[in-house]
Amino acid sequence: MSRYLTPLPQGLRFTDPVVVVATFGGSGLLRPAPGTWGSIAAVFAALPFAILGGPVVLSIAAIAAFLIGLWATEKYIAASGNHDPSEVVIDEVAAMWLVMAALPPNPIFYLLGFAFFRLFDIWKPWPIRGLEKRVAGEMGVMVDDLVAAIYAIMAAWIAGIAFFTA
Repeated sequence: MSRYLTPLPQGLRFTDPVVVVATFGGSGLLRPAPGTWGSIAAVFAALPFAILGGPVVLSIAAIAAFLIGLWATEKYIAASGNHDPSEVVIDEVAAMWLVMAALPPNPIFYLLGFAFFRLFDIWKPWPIRGLEKRVAGEMGVMVDDLVAAIYAIMAAWIAGIAFFTA
């Protein structure tokens, strides 16, 4: 296996639905920075939703990604024995789609949303780090990214407004 690809847990194959969902088509298997790769993949996958259906469809997609992400993350954790495998990026996908749904459909806002989401997801300011430690299992993997998404939405709105009114 390449140093740029994470090996799958014993018993799972790339074509397993759990792997496809949890790693978002394998984007979470890329190294380094699997969360960033998953977030980039999420942005590109969200564009058809955003263009064709707008924020409502993108919000529904984010909720669907969160719910199916709970299932896939639970199964992936059980197979890997790791409580928070870094290759599981469906949490980043659900969060990034939420960010994009809450921002104006503008490349600058989307870029700001992406940058702030990655910042808050990596930095984990209060209460994100505490949630990550206190909430166990698949919900713990998923929920900290939603809080990072809320922070990113607020920061992107502030920065975007400052950018467009400057």
